[in-house]
Amino acid sequence: MRVMLRAHLDTAAANEGIKSGALVQAVKKLMEALKPEAAYFGPHEGVRSMWVVFDLQDSSQLPALTEDLFMQFNAEIEVSPVMNGEDLAKGIAAMQSSPG
Repeated sequence: MRVMLRAHLDTAAANEGIKSGALVQAVKKLMEALKPEAAYFGPHEGVRSMWVVFDLQDSSQLPALTEDLFMQFNAEIEVSPVMNGEDLAKGIAAMQSSPG
């Protein structure tokens, strides 16, 4: 299932991670594990944030994927199902063709 992970990183923890190189390593490890369709980074709600769209094969993957962000950067994380344009069109077509 295509999902989007949104993470807000604690400023002090992220500052330390930048100085030590831990933030770059954590992001690199996450990108290698997720092989994302898209990844974006920037400020949001006053803190460093990331948005990553990827295929989540099984929800049991989430603890291993997010633990570094929680433990090292005191991240606030949300994971939500998302669709691209093709998915939306397919869903609407299925909805329109079903009785009721």
